[in-house]
Formats: sequence, C-alpha cells, structure tokens
Amino acid sequence: MTRPDPAPVRGYTASKDQLLTRLRRVEGQVRGIEKMVEEDRYCIDVLTQISAIQAALDKVALGLLDGHARHCLHEGAAEGRADEMATEMMAAVGRLMKRG
Repeated sequence: MTRPDPAPVRGYTASKDQLLTRLRRVEGQVRGIEKMVEEDRYCIDVLTQISAIQAALDKVALGLLDGHARHCLHEGAAEGRADEMATEMMAAVGRLMKRG
C-alpha cells in the first residue's frame, strides 16, 4: 500500500492553526453581519462591522505575505527564481491594495 504524499511545506505552515482560527472568526463576523441586515440594524453599525472584517482579513493577508517572504522567496532564491517570485509577490500586494 502506498502512502499519500505529505502536504507541501508552505510559508504559512508554522502559523496555519493561527490563520485558520482567525479565518473562522472572520466567518463568524460575516454571519453576524448577515443577521444584522436581516434585523434591519443601523447602517453605520453594519459598516463598522464590515470594517472590522476587512481589518481581520488584512491581518490574515499580512501573515501569508510574511510567510511567503520568509520561506517561499528564500526557497525561490535557492532555486534561482528570486526575481520571478518577488514579482509574483508584489503583484499580490498590488491586488490587496486595490480594494474598493
């Protein structure tokens, strides 16, 4: 019987549990906003919660970028792909900054 291939090591592997916890919290916040809308809550209160979710997602994104910079770029440099991977990361940063 063959064993399944182990999961690849990603830049966020060491903090995966923390990222998942934060994402589950965001998921709960989104459900909370859904309930607020169903209950016809005050617009500014809903917007305040949306802002909190965006901030939480930004923290997730920064954690992923940090892991990418520390692990994936380092690995890419060892493979001679540093420029390609840095360009890819900066494109991702650009997409994150282009909200709204």
